[in-house]
Amino acid sequence: MSYKKQIPLKDHVVELACPAHGGLIREMAGRYGIPESEMLDMSASLNPLGSPFDHPSGGLDLDDVMERAAQRFGQYPDNRYLEYRSAAVNFLGNGLSVDNIVPGNGSCEIIRLVAEAVLEHDDIVLIPHPTFGEYEQQSKVAGADVRYIKQEEVMGLSDDVLESAKILFVCNPNNPTGELRKREDLLDLAERCALNHTLLFVDEAFIELADDPSQSIADTIDNNDHLFILRSLTKDFAIPGVRIGFGIASKRMAEALNTARLSWNLGSIPEEIGVALMNMEGGCDSPYLVQSREAIKKDRDYLIERISRIRKFVPIDTKINYILVDISDSAFDSTELTERLASHGVLIRDCSSFPFMGKDYVRIAVRPKEETDRLSRAIGKVVVEKARENARSDLIDMLESGNAKPQGPNTDCPYYPCHHFPGQDCTFCFCPFYKCEDERTGGKWVDRSSGGKVWSCEDCVLVHQKDVVEKILHELSGEGSMESKLKKAWNKVMEPLL
Repeated sequence: MSYKKQIPLKDHVVELACPAHGGLIREMAGRYGIPESEMLDMSASLNPLGSPFDHPSGGLDLDDVMERAAQRFGQYPDNRYLEYRSAAVNFLGNGLSVDNIVPGNGSCEIIRLVAEAVLEHDDIVLIPHPTFGEYEQQSKVAGADVRYIKQEEVMGLSDDVLESAKILFVCNPNNPTGELRKREDLLDLAERCALNHTLLFVDEAFIELADDPSQSIADTIDNNDHLFILRSLTKDFAIPGVRIGFGIASKRMAEALNTARLSWNLGSIPEEIGVALMNMEGGCDSPYLVQSREAIKKDRDYLIERISRIRKFVPIDTKINYILVDISDSAFDSTELTERLASHGVLIRDCSSFPFMGKDYVRIAVRPKEETDRLSRAIGKVVVEKARENARSDLIDMLESGNAKPQGPNTDCPYYPCHHFPGQDCTFCFCPFYKCEDERTGGKWVDRSSGGKVWSCEDCVLVHQKDVVEKILHELSGEGSMESKLKKAWNKVMEPLL
């Protein structure tokens, strides 16, 4: 008997796609046999300064916070979370009150709360793409009719379209593009949404780390029942393992959401941590966050410069602590590139999980210079691996076709002549003996601009000479494994030349 159709769940819930999940470090470390401590995570867009508990400008002692939390382990939390909400007001510093704050166990719980409280089955939700996938996931759990629009269409939506929708989600700065919308544009949009009875949900999870945090519209919320703002502490303070954030709404809306949210949705540990973080002197302009924004600008410029050097990798302008990179013209798709880098202990975000992005983009977090250098070296390694694999595959195809002969110069190649003499034979685009590490060939170890050394064949011209190519192909056309034939070709063809 099949029980497939007897699951006591709503059909639209059963049919949901699995959302993105965390635990990437543990998963990839296990897959490739790399210690978790040696993995570099540039997939998570966190504050590059690290936690305020670990940075001098934070001035916080985690042991003290945990001790205060431990004193309340034997008590239920106060579900009003007055201290936490008061700290959020202090953090914002914009004249709002605790009555405007909705505490949340991270962004996703708050999105789910709003979706469940606002949406009826088949209500229309508008989501500009590409953007954070949880808007779709949580709206679909509520049974909504999700409709995607383009990011550039948001400000020009007609009144008819707005009136037909129950919620319009806008992420500012947007994830993954890094676009930061202007405050005046969002205020105009908020006014139009209110007139059309559409809830404008503005996700400002990254706003404190943006180049210009003053583009926030959180201070305008008090008299607008059709505006909701989401803030997250995860990104600001580099604490993804502690799920804390808050929503900002009109007093009437916040009161209803505080009634509807899960009781005791924050335990004593996240509550105490959140209070400590948001009560740092200066709030959004604390020394820690000011230094964070300065570091992001500096480290982002360096990251963009490094990525721009990689052929057919195109970084897209951004105002936040991550960059979107167009790799559509490269030899990789996004999934292959992320997996190859993971095998070298470096994690970046494959953007194929974002709707409508295909496999043309990756997202890379802004990190300190030394970590960017490590990323650059890892990309160099996977580019070489890919080139070697492609060259080897082309060579095998040529040998198996029975038409193994010099191909002559490839003058269409943008690097021709890569070894500085016109008429070079390009049959071996990638040397089959790489890396021979034999300096008699003209090859040598050179310093990388990002540190370390790499074997360079720039001054070796041997395998680009037609007569040498013919002799190597002759040896490779014989019987035996490729490894044994390459060894034989080296001994019979290359050694006499050296």
